[in-house]
Amino acid sequence: MKILIIEDETKLGKYLQLGLNESSFATDWVNNGLDGLHQAMSPEYDLILLDVMLPDLDGWKILTQIKTHYPTRPIIMLTARDSVEDRVKGLQLGADDYLVKPFAFIELIARIQNQVRKNENVAAKTTLTIGDLHVDLLRRRVTRNDQHIDLTAKEFLLLELLVSREKEVLSKAFIASKVWDMNFDSDTNVIEVAIRRLRKKVDDPFEFKLIHTLRGMGYVMESRE
Repeated sequence: MKILIIEDETKLGKYLQLGLNESSFATDWVNNGLDGLHQAMSPEYDLILLDVMLPDLDGWKILTQIKTHYPTRPIIMLTARDSVEDRVKGLQLGADDYLVKPFAFIELIARIQNQVRKNENVAAKTTLTIGDLHVDLLRRRVTRNDQHIDLTAKEFLLLELLVSREKEVLSKAFIASKVWDMNFDSDTNVIEVAIRRLRKKVDDPFEFKLIHTLRGMGYVMESRE
């Protein structure tokens, strides 16, 4: 397993790299945001440890870019910023875990191992199901009540995101970053239009609805039969 460390504190970066190497992980360490983002675009990494406050480019922007290209790659944020707002922001942008400095190295190892287990379970799952809706991730095929549903590429990505995060409320900003690779603009209705079109195909022909709107919060996919 190979881990990329993006951390500008020299002492901590060396400490993490040495400790992870001694724990049988292969590692690379980068000490600034721009180089970190460039390095993170390589498909060779299995997990990324990412600081928030970095020279040149902050961790939030790096997080968004990585998750756009590698949505299932685990990212653990390492930061001294421990406010609730920061933790919520990181999780909304797609961070898989959040560890506040200073932290015990043994806890970091435990969190890394937890992400590895989660990723292995996700990778092994090729079909997502909610109620009578089935999404075949390998064949890119969608059926509901045994009826085939034709979707565009973006509609499939949107449905996959909603189904994979069943019962989670997804904000418009989160959906925009994951499906359209853009920052959400409150003046645009692209998300509403996409949800409307997806509902027309996935929900409207059927009695029980799966895509639900939570006003002021976003959308959630769940069976409410």
